[in-house]
Amino acid sequence: MAFRNRYPPKSCDTFVALPPATADNYIIFGKNSDRPSDEVQEVVFFPAANYQPGDEVECTYIKIDQVEKTHAVVLSRPSWLWGAEMGANEHGVCIGNEAVWGKEKPNDKEALLGMDLVRLGLERSETAEEAVDVLAGLLEKYGQGGNCMEDEVVFTYHNSFLVADKKEAWILETVGKYWAAEKVEEGVRNISNQLSITTKINKEHPEMRSYAKSRGWWDGKVEFDFTAVYSYQDSAKMNETGNRYCTGLQLLDKHKGNIAIETMMDILRDKESGINMEGGFMTTGSMASILPMDSNLHCIHFFTGTPYPERSVFKPFIFVQNMRQFLQTSSPSFGPDDPVKKKPRFQTKPDRKHALYKKHEVAAAFMEINQKKGSKMLQDIKALEKKQIETAKDILKNGIPDTTKVVHLFSDCAAEEIAIYNKCN
Repeated sequence: MAFRNRYPPKSCDTFVALPPATADNYIIFGKNSDRPSDEVQEVVFFPAANYQPGDEVECTYIKIDQVEKTHAVVLSRPSWLWGAEMGANEHGVCIGNEAVWGKEKPNDKEALLGMDLVRLGLERSETAEEAVDVLAGLLEKYGQGGNCMEDEVVFTYHNSFLVADKKEAWILETVGKYWAAEKVEEGVRNISNQLSITTKINKEHPEMRSYAKSRGWWDGKVEFDFTAVYSYQDSAKMNETGNRYCTGLQLLDKHKGNIAIETMMDILRDKESGINMEGGFMTTGSMASILPMDSNLHCIHFFTGTPYPERSVFKPFIFVQNMRQFLQTSSPSFGPDDPVKKKPRFQTKPDRKHALYKKHEVAAAFMEINQKKGSKMLQDIKALEKKQIETAKDILKNGIPDTTKVVHLFSDCAAEEIAIYNKCN
């Protein structure tokens, strides 16, 4: 039985707000990663690196040619795979991806996952537009495909991406090898589990229109609308009230002109809209970023590394020198013995829980059964998050005179979060 018959197509939500929609001269980025409820999401850091000609990089399923230099990245990713659901690089580029479906059948053959493309785009680009070009080039050369879930049941989809930097944002949406990209220079934009690019297309696959014409999807006379042509859904129904994509846009519009990092976190925590998702698929990790348009200011990225964003702490991260891997949010490594690496794949599923996840899991259960103490614990984690946001605002206002004071910002916050969770023992 196909996975799509067991669960309706669900995805994540990715958001961006640019001036004048934001409260300050910042670009605000955010994403919820909605994945199988038993999947662990880790937050990991990888430094910049140099490589030799002929080197290869082993992605989730395939090896591809490595580039001469990769940029430092921070990633939130399902712990069984190589790529990432979302992340940022040292140049202020952020990327989040979504599962989408179109008139072309998703590829079951192992190729690059959309999540692999997220990491590759971050490692290989210095701007959002360059990331779009990198993703399109990799899609053309290697294709997208393979099981997107740690399970014998195959779950495949096409991908859309929201890419942002300190100047602008781009939407890249794909169906098979065909794609369209839209540039966003101001206001708000979001993506969800459906195609959303219509007639505003700034870059595209060179054969996108001719292929659609050959399949009878477009007559070449009416204005080309990517969603109307390539989506399997009726485009009118895709814009109905209650639809996740439309609801997400309404939440952005509601706060337009005053969107701050707290606003983005509130949107990611919104349950009524379904953006903060529960059930067989649920929000397993969240990210929110401040991208100052002033080139002299540092970008600040917040990650939960845990499910239930309403019961999680958004922990800040800043790219500075001497960064090290995050022990509390890094899952165990199983190397070549990992069931993902062996064929047939996914015959067993090891325990991938990292230290923060384990403590958070116990605390979430505690909050359910002991409401009084659970309420106090929730107040404590909200206070911790508020303190971190105030620290971020101070950094944006006054800079970082001593980078050693922020090099462990994320790890120190994770340790404080664990200390709060330890109170339920």
